[in-house]
Amino acid sequence: MRPIRPLLAAASVAAALALTATGCGPSEDIAGDKPSATASQPSDGKITIPDDLKERLKEHGIDPDKWRNGEWKNWDKDKWLREAKDFVNPIIEDLWDPDRMRDAQQPERPVEEEDISGDKGVTDPTPRPVKAKSVKTPYHESAPEAGKVFFDGPQGSMVCSATVVKDPANPGKSNMVWTAGHCVHAGKSGGWYRNIAFVPSYNDSGKPTSELEKAGREEIAPYGVWWGDWAQTSEQWISQGAATGGQGAPYDFAVIHVTPEKGGNGKSLEETVGSALPVEFNAPAAPKVSKITATGYPAAPPFDGQKMFQCADKAGRLSLKADQPTMYRIGCTMTGGSSGGGWVAQGKDGKPALVSNTSIGPVTSGWLAGPRLGTEAKGIFDEVSKKFAGR
Repeated sequence: MRPIRPLLAAASVAAALALTATGCGPSEDIAGDKPSATASQPSDGKITIPDDLKERLKEHGIDPDKWRNGEWKNWDKDKWLREAKDFVNPIIEDLWDPDRMRDAQQPERPVEEEDISGDKGVTDPTPRPVKAKSVKTPYHESAPEAGKVFFDGPQGSMVCSATVVKDPANPGKSNMVWTAGHCVHAGKSGGWYRNIAFVPSYNDSGKPTSELEKAGREEIAPYGVWWGDWAQTSEQWISQGAATGGQGAPYDFAVIHVTPEKGGNGKSLEETVGSALPVEFNAPAAPKVSKITATGYPAAPPFDGQKMFQCADKAGRLSLKADQPTMYRIGCTMTGGSSGGGWVAQGKDGKPALVSNTSIGPVTSGWLAGPRLGTEAKGIFDEVSKKFAGR
């Protein structure tokens, strides 16, 4: 498994960890666009790609049928879609089987101390490491909103952590997931990752890896596999994000809208898992946040990515560049693979709310940092919500 980004190592678990910039910033006029349809399953059991996705693929010289049959593995520069508006993610049914999910690696996102030593902003002393604790099983009862994001990049299959969040346009019926930008887009050096899917309560019973090798899909993914039919990350992540060094980290967040792989039973993701967290934008600065709890599936040693862990600590401040937003930082021993996992604190109403996500951490582990969700994050969130309003 790959480590988190060395001193600002991203905590995702996939073959290539990279921070991502919001694919469609709040300034882009996409609210009126029709959401990309997902692949359907005809009576002959074969997966078809909807006409709208076919046209979008063809615009980039990509044959839809060849894509489904393996062309997605072509990472030539002219085949790697980069711009926010270019996101396409047709469902390839059963691609994410138990073996493939279990073997996915974490993307790298490490940082070295020298990456932040010249900062002129406000950075608090490095927090003491807080040992990650196992989440009580079944995970669905302890942290029903948490799960894993799987995706493919040039280096292979990768994985991150993510959180089901409430959708103001679809109360009680959200299909929105919050994660890190580097879990959906490679940043300045690449484009959108492929075959992005979310698995809530992955390995719900917390079985050891030795038992998972014989486990069926229903044990590993008890609430199904949900494919991203749209994703957005910050333009800053797209233009600045990098796999190591912390570039773009203050804007390393993303929203994925999902749909069930098998067509589902008509229920939304929120209805299926029974819960979703509200997102609180412009939460208080670090000194005023008494406690943040980070959740994720760390995969770099000494972890293996198969179990859920949490860290709780008082938030400190980390400033990478004086002209960029100051990040939250907590002590935590979770490693790569936990990237994208939700950071939860007490909201203005006194109830739990998502206020950040894991973005980076040192190669040696010990602490994690996540972006403070401000105007850019809210713009992305609102655009995705409006795009699927009433659907």
